[in-house]
Amino acid sequence: MEATKLPLTTWFLAFYLIGQAKTGISSLALMRQLGVHYRTAWLTHSKITEAMCERERAYPLRGKVPIVAAVSLDNAGHPLHVKLATVPTFSFAAIADWSQAALARGCEVISDGLACFRAVAEVGCFHQPVIVNGRHPNEMTEFRWINTVLSNLKTSFSGTFHALRFDKYSDRYLGAFSYRFNRRFNLAAMTERVLHAVCQITARPELLRRD
Repeated sequence: MEATKLPLTTWFLAFYLIGQAKTGISSLALMRQLGVHYRTAWLTHSKITEAMCERERAYPLRGKVPIVAAVSLDNAGHPLHVKLATVPTFSFAAIADWSQAALARGCEVISDGLACFRAVAEVGCFHQPVIVNGRHPNEMTEFRWINTVLSNLKTSFSGTFHALRFDKYSDRYLGAFSYRFNRRFNLAAMTERVLHAVCQITARPELLRRD
């Protein structure tokens, strides 16, 4: 933002719109709301969501965690925080790397029976596998909240983005969704927190954001 040509009022409006949109907001919709050209809207959207994504990487999950998309639960079984990230493959090594970055040591992890999820024990987590055996999702209460989050994520993407380049920008999309979900109980402070995230992020040249 140091050399920005946009008025600060436009930036703050963008912070508000992106931070408050429950299902997200596309660059096209942001363009219409801000009254700017599409390229300006895309760059603004990209900078803000990248900042949100970077902030999310700093917070490991605690508590009971169904993964790979993971939701931490309180003692009453209600969702607290979510972690969403892509992994190169469902291998022991990939899940171990993801767990190292996303999970707090000592948390209890509930997963399906895939062998790769045993890797969470390598980072000091307690693993509880659940054998699915073709059961309907409604029969597996352990995965109630992760299924709800994934359903909301799918609805958010399909209802917001007309041309979703998930293969290229997946971490950014997932990070922005997680950022909003994890701060949903304090929407009044969302704009200020998005501003803080943008100010803390390292420099992101346009070519890096498009790669």
